[in-house]
Amino acid sequence: MSIISTLGTLMRDIAAQGLSALETLFERLRALYDRDAETRRKVAFSVAMIALAAKMAKADGVVSQNEITAFRRVFTFPPDEERNVFRLYDLARQDTAGFEAYASKLRGLCSHSCDGDCGMLTEVLDGLFFIAAADGFVHERELTFLHRVGEIFGLSEAEFERIKARHVHGGQGGDYAVLGVAPTDPIPVIRRRYLELVRENHPDRLAARGVPQEFMSIAVERMKAINVAWDNISRVQAA
Repeated sequence: MSIISTLGTLMRDIAAQGLSALETLFERLRALYDRDAETRRKVAFSVAMIALAAKMAKADGVVSQNEITAFRRVFTFPPDEERNVFRLYDLARQDTAGFEAYASKLRGLCSHSCDGDCGMLTEVLDGLFFIAAADGFVHERELTFLHRVGEIFGLSEAEFERIKARHVHGGQGGDYAVLGVAPTDPIPVIRRRYLELVRENHPDRLAARGVPQEFMSIAVERMKAINVAWDNISRVQAA
């Protein structure tokens, strides 16, 4: 059974019992995958992406067609799973719990799933940024939302800024931020960092961090930004 089918089954059971859907979902996920760390990481990632995307849409106040299209690009799923995906999306959007409490629960689920290694949460934030920027820019309320989520996830300010730079364009300075280097760094150092990022974002590395196959398009979009940044910097350095 796929991850999305599993979530759909859990939600149907929870709804049939008249329970608090999202609160109970977390408890069921912990119990169901207690001894399966790999699947637990992937399910945690899927829940985080779907639910926090819904919360971000609510925080912004407007769900644009571009954002829906971006969500579908970030998350590739079979047509027959669409109902399960958007059932969770709607439950999260309608839930009365604030996004901060919700993000904290997700971090707790991730921490338990990853045995303390929550590198996958940077992937979640990256995907949320991609959705937020789908209409051409990231709104101020979305940026506030994303920054707070990054704090709850335990990401440093430098980590947040690197992710932000891939989606909020800042000219030449933004290119250096995307690679996590300084304009004063020599080109061999910058090139070495670029190659490190290419290796770090290999699909096998992402899968090890808990990113499900359904979300690998996030890595494709990230690599586009990394390659563009390197091309721009190397062109300037060569001039």
